[in-house]
Amino acid sequence: MALVKYNDRSLRNLTTVPAAVTGNSPGALVHIKTLTASSSGTLSFVDGASDVVLDSTYPIYKFEFIDIHPSANGTFDFNFSADTGSNYNVTKTSTAFRSIHSEGDSTSFGYRTAVDLAQSTSFQQLHNNVGNDSDQTVVGKMFLFNPSSTTFVKHFIARMQSYSADDYSQDYFIAGYGNTTSAIDAIQFKMNSGNIDAGKIKLYGIKDS
Repeated sequence: MALVKYNDRSLRNLTTVPAAVTGNSPGALVHIKTLTASSSGTLSFVDGASDVVLDSTYPIYKFEFIDIHPSANGTFDFNFSADTGSNYNVTKTSTAFRSIHSEGDSTSFGYRTAVDLAQSTSFQQLHNNVGNDSDQTVVGKMFLFNPSSTTFVKHFIARMQSYSADDYSQDYFIAGYGNTTSAIDAIQFKMNSGNIDAGKIKLYGIKDS
């Protein structure tokens, strides 16, 4: 297939742009909202509030966690709401495992019973023992599938990495489901040990076909 070379004039005369260029193609990420922490007790995404979309507009939602830095060593957690943020108490069942490697060259790999939930309304840990030294943070991503469904439970998958309080690289794998057929319309993130001093959480929608 021959290559087509465009110049400034030909680009100015374009009347349509392919979907792959505009980001409107199926599977494209669409940025919805960025929350920036500054000594924040919680960071919450609530459908319909502050330009947040968390409904049937997208079948999959992606959260990106960028350099979440706590005020004190602790766990980074989340919970769902089915009543637009009035309560964050959706029943969840989950599973978790991790691999770790210390600066002193100690390693470990295994299932984490302290992180999983079994039909619990408690906040779900995304990562534990996140350090609060000036250079320590946690990063990662989480996917939430079809939160507006009134037929199926609400599945989530997360992958997290931190520089932990005890100077380990910790790689966490978390997955589970919110055991409700009510629509989930809000999600809240927090540290169990105090404020989120700094960091960003980005919310994206992933387009369907």
